[in-house]
Amino acid sequence: MNLSEQQILEVLRKVIHPASGKDIVTLNLVNGLSVSGNNVSLTLEFKTVNDPLKSSLKRAVEKTLHDTFGEAVIVSVEIKTPVVKPVPLKPQYLPGVQNIIAIASGKGGVGKSTVAVNLAVAFAATGARVGLIDADIFGPSVPKMMKAEFANPMVNKVNGKDVIIPVERYGVKTLSIGFFVNPDEATIWRGPMASGAFQQLMGDAEWGELDYMFIDLPPGTSDIHLTLVQSVPVTGAVIVSTPQDVALADAIKGINMFRAPGVNVPVLGLIENMAWFTPAELPENKYYIFGKDGCSKLAAEQNIALLGQIPLVQGIREGGDNGEPAVLSKGPVSESFKTICDNLVIQLMKRNTTMEPTKVVEITKTRRDFAH
Repeated sequence: MNLSEQQILEVLRKVIHPASGKDIVTLNLVNGLSVSGNNVSLTLEFKTVNDPLKSSLKRAVEKTLHDTFGEAVIVSVEIKTPVVKPVPLKPQYLPGVQNIIAIASGKGGVGKSTVAVNLAVAFAATGARVGLIDADIFGPSVPKMMKAEFANPMVNKVNGKDVIIPVERYGVKTLSIGFFVNPDEATIWRGPMASGAFQQLMGDAEWGELDYMFIDLPPGTSDIHLTLVQSVPVTGAVIVSTPQDVALADAIKGINMFRAPGVNVPVLGLIENMAWFTPAELPENKYYIFGKDGCSKLAAEQNIALLGQIPLVQGIREGGDNGEPAVLSKGPVSESFKTICDNLVIQLMKRNTTMEPTKVVEITKTRRDFAH
């Protein structure tokens, strides 16, 4: 098979950059194209240092060429980005993190932590540098879900200060208060103590440079939420809910909290968990136990994106209990999380190219005044 550069370029026009809606050839992302027999090599040259779509576009190029010319074609794709030193977001907290994403829910029991863990692992699987902070100080569940219940984070001395080394699982740097307390004992702390512990997880740890930091917030709205927006500029928030009316009513409160005057954290989208139940013996059937398309309707009403729907599947629960995130398995559940991951990347790209960076919140009112 003798391929020409023109043939390759025509095929690559099928690969669309989701954030711009244009193909990668028109966007001049394809450079250094070389064709020799069945060997095709090229460079995807991105204009920004941390284009979140670079890994998915590389896979799309490889798949498109193989689908068109067959598996006999040997494809080599190199990714090139500008050499620019990242600008720290804030000196004292998470200075090397490019995107800080809050995962929130209006109420407990909707699978927020499960979603946070699977999203973090899904992003890490694309080659991104990812962190995850379990900010649910009173009910930490991330250690179990990441198979790190008995992890004991190391502490190093840096310039005379104790610095925590995050635990790494599945390519994700992780910290939780659960690593430092007895799992069988209740954490009985007042708000300021909980907020202080959360700030230590952010500021007293060696996170290094990360593309994404996911913050698994407690359900509802609390001191932890205020501490987060007062400490770091949150890139955006993702709201997790089930489709039932009771959960949706609380989800609206979560959306409004981030949109409140003075906070102004963009809501990147809504994720519908437990969208339907499909029995293993009846794979074509869907039973809408908690109602149908509740989050889809809410997303339309609130003018935010529906990032995806996750079915109620036993394997997700088992993965959480066993510390093996469901996104690592094969099948529809894994694909649901990967689709949400791709959609979230697109929303992040749109947010970062059309909006100013979020500012750290300066709150002088009481929490009651702030909430209203």
